[in-house]
Amino acid sequence: MKLAILTQYYPPEIGAPQARLSALARGIAKRGHDVTVIAAKPNYPTGRIQPGYPGLVARERLDGVSVMRLPIYPTNRSDRVRRLSCYFSFVASSAIAGTLLMESPDYLMVESPPLFLGLTGLWLRRLKGTRLIFNVSDLWPESAVRLGAVAEGSAAHRWSAALEARCYRESWLVTGQTGAIVDDIRGRFPKVRVHHLPNGVDCERFRPDAGEGNESGRCTVLYAGLLGLAQDLDQVLDAAALMDGDAGVDFHLAGDGPCRMALAGRVRNENLANVRLVEPRPHAAMPALLAEADVLMVPLHRSFSDAVPSKLYEALASGRPVVVIASGEAARIVADADAGLVVPHDDPPALAAAVRRLAADRELRTRLGANGRAAALRHYDRAHVVDAFTTLLEQGLESRELR
Repeated sequence: MKLAILTQYYPPEIGAPQARLSALARGIAKRGHDVTVIAAKPNYPTGRIQPGYPGLVARERLDGVSVMRLPIYPTNRSDRVRRLSCYFSFVASSAIAGTLLMESPDYLMVESPPLFLGLTGLWLRRLKGTRLIFNVSDLWPESAVRLGAVAEGSAAHRWSAALEARCYRESWLVTGQTGAIVDDIRGRFPKVRVHHLPNGVDCERFRPDAGEGNESGRCTVLYAGLLGLAQDLDQVLDAAALMDGDAGVDFHLAGDGPCRMALAGRVRNENLANVRLVEPRPHAAMPALLAEADVLMVPLHRSFSDAVPSKLYEALASGRPVVVIASGEAARIVADADAGLVVPHDDPPALAAAVRRLAADRELRTRLGANGRAAALRHYDRAHVVDAFTTLLEQGLESRELR
């Protein structure tokens, strides 16, 4: 079987899509299949191309996977012109390189967002006569409307919705990262074949004993990931401000992203002595970082209430109690597993109260963490997720249907 994965994001970049897609590619390659990734030259989230990728096209082999790196206009600015320039530069370079350099695969898997990459997927699907798999990790343009980035009913909204529908209808399979995404697509497009492909977690790497533990005598509450708009980390700083007089509790925000400078400014200007911004770590260092914390946070902006970030699964597998700021599927996962505390959006006093409760009760932290670890092993082990998906693709080769 030949599988090509088209994605704007891939390691050595740090982030959820990068970790998820690389694990998927690596797992399918280990089953003896030919996997090629077509990706942008690594630049996220700094907005600068990393060194070591000269020329128009750079090639490398990572964990048995062939990776083709293509030009992109890099930026970490959030204004519309620069973001669209970034997205469409890779749409263009991937369409050209795919046309000229990509052999016809059995499957072409396209990662969305960005939704615009579906243009390249549709083009290559027809040109190469391949089965298209459209992988949806966030519903666009719906999320863009909720964030206020696109006005509902505008020309941009209508065009994006039409592109979304066409990508679904021309795909052999549409995969969704969460149950809510799968249900939404299935409800709006009942004739489309949909498959739940959760993020999952490598339970061998993320485990309670992956680090040395916290020996400081203080309770460390950690958020590790992108410092962006979707995380709404200002609500965490609001809670930290309410707890600034509490002895023995520290908030650590580890990562990089478009909101890092603003968050650092707030910490400095408000003299939040209990908040520390930690430099981003490579994904290989994340298991130890999580295991050295006492409590792990998974905050979400209310516009992304149905998202299930990969960091939630990593937190569960790490055997640490989770404070999730959400109201959708992520909150249900934590509540069903009895693995942490759920806090509503935009309620800093409730967040501060949850942190105080966990900081004061070591036995509660231990029990909730153990519950989370058990749930990760039972339901979210990435090895099982990859094996099931690979089997589905292998069985699909028996069908000549391209849709």
